[in-house]
Parts: sequence; C-alpha cells; structure tokens
Amino acid sequence: MTARSKTISTRNRNAQRKPSTHKVTHEKWSAEVMKRSDAMDLKPGVFKLKSARAVALSVKKSSEASHRRRSSPFRSAMSMLNFEINRGGKTLTPERRRVLNRAKDELRKLYGRTTS
Repeated sequence: MTARSKTISTRNRNAQRKPSTHKVTHEKWSAEVMKRSDAMDLKPGVFKLKSARAVALSVKKSSEASHRRRSSPFRSAMSMLNFEINRGGKTLTPERRRVLNRAKDELRKLYGRTTS
C-alpha cells in the first residue's frame, strides 16, 4: 500500500463516521471540571485574589463547608490548588504561579502540616 492510497483510505473511513453526539462547547474541559467538580464549591474568583493567605483561607473554608468532597478537607483544598496551577500551564504568569504556590504553603500552615 502506498502512502497516497493509505491517506485516501483514511479519508474514506473518516467520512463514514457518524457525527458526534457530544454537546459542542467552546470551554476547555478543565473549566468544566472547575464548575461541576465533586470536590467542592469554591467562591467565584478565589484564584484571582492577590494574597496567598487570602486564597488559602478561602479554599480552606470552602473545603470544610463542602459536603460533596470525597477526601479530607486538606486534601481537597490542596487538590484544587494544584488543579488550578496545572490548568494554567504555560499561560499562568510567573506572579500568579508564585501566589498560588505560596497559597499551598499557607494551606499547609493552616492545617498544621508544615514540613521540616
């Protein structure tokens, strides 16, 4: 089979596929996870707060108030912070990344889980 005939057969195979039944959305999957996650309900704009302590306190309060989380409040809160950092990826500004990483340290202090 030549390269040309292989691409033609791939095109024909793709043309025969049924159209997707998924809802068309322009949001990223990670934005959908943040909205509908079972982890906890967060205060809107919590990750945009300027202070790392304010972010940590808000996430802690949300995780302790949530009845939908499957893990301990500390693990849920830390998971949401990590998810936000990973979600930002390369587009997260260095300043925002610093604030969120400091918020993780603040969260550890709030729960008494500092490392030596």
